[in-house]
Amino acid sequence: MNVSTTPYGAWLSPVDADSVAVGEALMEWVGFAGPEVWWTEVRPEDGGRNALMRHTASGPVDALPGWDVRTRVIEYGGRPWTALPGSTVDIVFSSYADGRAYRWREGAEPVPLSPAGGDVSVRHADFSVRGDEVFCLRETVFDAAATKVNRHLVALPLDGSAADDPGRVRVLAASHDFMTGPRVSPAGDRVAWLGWDHPAMPWDGTELLVAEVSADGTLGAPAVVLGGPAESVTQADWTHDGRSLLALTDRTGWWNLHRVDTAGTVTALCERDEEFGEALWRIGLRWALPLADSSTAVFHGTSGRTLGVLGTDGVLRDVAGPYTEWFYPATDGTRVAVVAAGPHHRRAVLLIDLATGAHEVLRQVAGTHDEYFSVPVHRTDTGPDGAAVHSHLYPPANPGHTGPDGELPPYVVFVHGGPTSRSHCVRNTEIAYFTSRGIGVVDVQYRGSTGFGRVYREGLRGNWGLVDVADCAAVARALVADRVTTADRIAIRGGSAGGWTAAVSLTSEPELYRAAAIYYPVLDLEGWRTRGTHDFESRYLDGLVGPWPQRRADYRDRSPVHHVERITAELLLFQGLDDTVCPPAQAEVLLAGLADSAVPHEYLTFPGEGHGFRRAATIAACLRAELRLYGRALGFTPAASTDAGPARSRAGCPGEGTKRWL
Repeated sequence: MNVSTTPYGAWLSPVDADSVAVGEALMEWVGFAGPEVWWTEVRPEDGGRNALMRHTASGPVDALPGWDVRTRVIEYGGRPWTALPGSTVDIVFSSYADGRAYRWREGAEPVPLSPAGGDVSVRHADFSVRGDEVFCLRETVFDAAATKVNRHLVALPLDGSAADDPGRVRVLAASHDFMTGPRVSPAGDRVAWLGWDHPAMPWDGTELLVAEVSADGTLGAPAVVLGGPAESVTQADWTHDGRSLLALTDRTGWWNLHRVDTAGTVTALCERDEEFGEALWRIGLRWALPLADSSTAVFHGTSGRTLGVLGTDGVLRDVAGPYTEWFYPATDGTRVAVVAAGPHHRRAVLLIDLATGAHEVLRQVAGTHDEYFSVPVHRTDTGPDGAAVHSHLYPPANPGHTGPDGELPPYVVFVHGGPTSRSHCVRNTEIAYFTSRGIGVVDVQYRGSTGFGRVYREGLRGNWGLVDVADCAAVARALVADRVTTADRIAIRGGSAGGWTAAVSLTSEPELYRAAAIYYPVLDLEGWRTRGTHDFESRYLDGLVGPWPQRRADYRDRSPVHHVERITAELLLFQGLDDTVCPPAQAEVLLAGLADSAVPHEYLTFPGEGHGFRRAATIAACLRAELRLYGRALGFTPAASTDAGPARSRAGCPGEGTKRWL
């Protein structure tokens, strides 16, 4: 291939917006159904439907065509299906369309297990089969904004008799404002679950509860066996023999693995300055898997993760392989099925033989244009107060182009959402859309991110809008100081909490960034706290900013809607009109403040999209709009045959709602 010397940002790339929108397959919620591996998979080309996939001898198959297998519990979702024991196909799942739990046996139509919601929205997740019932979390939502909610652990008869008779649904417990689904012990005589109450988030403090199951299936009084207001237990599962619980708790300052025996004795099994778990953003997440031989499959590390097996001798033996991130793992007792990715590998569903380390790829997106992907590297810079700030650097990469001598590429600072979360140092098609065109990306793991222990995670406590903004700015300035880019070629981009940090950065660092792409953001802390968001996050700001109303001045002073006059950079706002997490009102307040401003800005809205875009047309439209923005603001003209399209044009934006250019 001939290499052309071309200005950064103007490189020709085959990684187009449409292929990104449908090509970055999102595989989730892996499990075993008999000997088969199953998972859910988002279908952007099918309206964002979650297909329930099964791996057969002939390859992956959509098990339930037309069904959307997902749930909206706590708005971020949870584990939406489980298989009944046995070799035949027998599945319990949650339908997104009506929120009901269903049972499906191969050769028949799915039948409902739970009653219809009627005037309220009822959701089910995190199923666990016990005898002729399935235990699960039930969430009842009484208003469209999901602010009035109650949650119960319930038992649904597997014969479907509760579908038309709500009285057949047995309420098991309602111990906390928030709960995971009940984990049933192998003998069926005990259940365990996690619970926490407002204002705590699950990474602040949770409790692990255990209750005896009586002969009639009712639960005895639950006992708290682990956790508390300053200890986050993020997962608990019964050992394979049912004699004790394995729990991931951060009592050591890191989410490490512990055993809790029947007497309540807690024993650390592998104490390291590494994370073995993550923040519990979705109900039913797991990271440690009890195995049949009493060992445990674990995923451990800091900025990345390694698969290992912790033996009964306390020795952790890693399983060799090229993958550095692992999602939604499951086990049949000897093998692990998991979604995995790495710096050189896109997401794939793998089946791993732990005895030999052999990896079988069950599902992977076709590896087209692999040579156009940037290989990320981990970077550590120093923040303004001397603290370490971590990031993943994706330099421009394209085998057909190189930049002119003396020219440094533009860079976009990516800010992940959460904010108590992290992004992953892996091959990323969306990032390749930019890097293959000569635009570098730096993905900042600002303090408050997970992956680096509780102290790093709590660096944002009371400081949201301050520390995250300062850390992103420190990384951007370090790139300039290291001659990776220049001071006039930096933009910032983020969604949700990342959209907040991007927007605050425009008001706090008006000279640093030339443009911002802001997706479904938090922009007005007062409005978001008092009337703007759903129940799960309604008290999140107590930890991120401070108690309300005592810290009301901080809520107002940090909100970018009150400092619009400081914004000088071009910005794009993207908003789903069905978003209950960060409703459109957040963006509209900022737009009102910009009404008389000379700052160029666009507002793109998308009917039918919620918090996190799922439809192919939406994703592609947003990427094209971003590319146009960066070209205008960072001093390059995108290649004519790429997705850039004419500036300020509505062309090529299917699915788009209102759009305004001022």
